[in-house]
Amino acid sequence: MRTDLNYLPAAKLRELDRVVEMIFQGFREATQNATGRRQKAARILKIILFGSYARGDWVDAPLDANQYKSDYDILIIVNQAELADRADYWEETEQRLVDAYLYEKVIRTPANFIVHSLHEVNDALSHGRLIFREIVKDGIALYQSDDRELATFNPKTPEDVYLAAKDYFEEYMGHSQSFYRGFQHAVGDGDLKKAAFDLHQATEPLYQCVMLVLTLYTPFDHNINFLRSLAEGLDHSLFNVWPRGTRAERAMYQKLKDAYRKARYSKHYEISREELDWLGGRVEDLGRKVHDICTRRLEDLQKAIPA
Repeated sequence: MRTDLNYLPAAKLRELDRVVEMIFQGFREATQNATGRRQKAARILKIILFGSYARGDWVDAPLDANQYKSDYDILIIVNQAELADRADYWEETEQRLVDAYLYEKVIRTPANFIVHSLHEVNDALSHGRLIFREIVKDGIALYQSDDRELATFNPKTPEDVYLAAKDYFEEYMGHSQSFYRGFQHAVGDGDLKKAAFDLHQATEPLYQCVMLVLTLYTPFDHNINFLRSLAEGLDHSLFNVWPRGTRAERAMYQKLKDAYRKARYSKHYEISREELDWLGGRVEDLGRKVHDICTRRLEDLQKAIPA
């Protein structure tokens, strides 16, 4: 796997060093009280940069009206499957990276990561998960304690890719539409907290749908900031769904993200009918764009099936 990062500006190299440092710090804290033999042997095997910063086609446009900025996309490979559990081991690191970017300004580029065991990564490669092919092809190792090569990518047949993508499209669009109807009913009933939760749940499968149809992979995560970043990296047209040029616009999306937990469990969570109307309109636009992206992809995949 490639290790050369010399094409990146010095400021980006320093940022990536800081990101890797925060990943290790969070991992040490999450595993420091381990008692079992396996947990005491917990290790990070590889940290791999993938996506636009690995390919060299990243965008950083802070003066653009919508402030488009590519994220660092990172794969962390651990030596045990249970260490990939985001809730148990990685939530603090995820929040630390968000804080470092949004509030502390220690890094100037958002950073997102996925975590899998070595077995899971090799299994995904052997079963033709396209995003892992791209990681192997374009990825750059930021850290390796295990220099073994990853498994060889075993492509699915064009028909298998089409059928899998079609199934994902139908399933996840269906999930989103069902929750969106729940959102509309809750708004009509005046149950605004439930409406906010349902709207979050309508958003989540839309981003997962894009990733599954385009790459046959999605992380199963409720953090729609994280899912949005990965999906926008696959198709930049999705970026314009959510205005983010002002603090108020960014706060609106954060309110939708917070709805997954706070709308159900916090008595302090508040959202207005006007805010829900605005957010609902954006999710409708997201649904239309996702439908178009996935439909075009399915058409291309169907055409690639040998007659």
